[in-house]
Amino acid sequence: MIGTIVNTATIIAGTIVGTLLGRGIREKYKVGLYNALGLASLAIGLNATITHLPKSEYPVLFIVSLAVGSVVGTWLDIDGRFHRLIEKRSRASNGRSLADGLSTAILLYCIGPLSMLGPVISALQGDHTFLFTNATLDLVTATVFASTYGFGMILAAPVLFLWQGLFYVTARLSSQAVSDALMAELLIVGGLMITASGLSLLNLKDCKTLNLLPALLVPVLWFLIVHFIQ
Repeated sequence: MIGTIVNTATIIAGTIVGTLLGRGIREKYKVGLYNALGLASLAIGLNATITHLPKSEYPVLFIVSLAVGSVVGTWLDIDGRFHRLIEKRSRASNGRSLADGLSTAILLYCIGPLSMLGPVISALQGDHTFLFTNATLDLVTATVFASTYGFGMILAAPVLFLWQGLFYVTARLSSQAVSDALMAELLIVGGLMITASGLSLLNLKDCKTLNLLPALLVPVLWFLIVHFIQ
């Protein structure tokens, strides 16, 4: 669980740094940091997709997954609900309520392809790249939050640890059921979702990445159907 431990540690470190800064971080530095992280996300996401495309047994499955996932996610309005909740919390936190800050931070830390797919890849392949990338993003986010809400934001760290730990343990227990072929498909779809996150961080295109989360279920369902047919 080294990836999750590192991710948790960066939230703790970011909270300490943000608390010491106290007066917040200038907007131009926030923009610079997120631009750098956006570029890194693009590189990591594209690399994951391109590397695993040749390993795909169903070359069009990732297209179907993204299409179906996007339709389902849009119908459920996952991205819209999430952002409305964040905006609601932000409006409610004009008085810098720690509870509001914590709830917002926990949502940002836990909901997303890096935080959800990362522990699975870590458990099954020992590859912590996704989690290390997520850790870097969370380091910046934790610093910003702590500079606004204070040291109490450190309480988000154990929540993230338990959240990612749940995905990690589940993946380890079901490792025999997850084939290399299925993992390749998940990495292709997940890589494109991380690329979409990078585009959003760079303010180039809002792909409403959270609406794509159901796409990760499509390869799983497809392989289950193929298994039972055979």
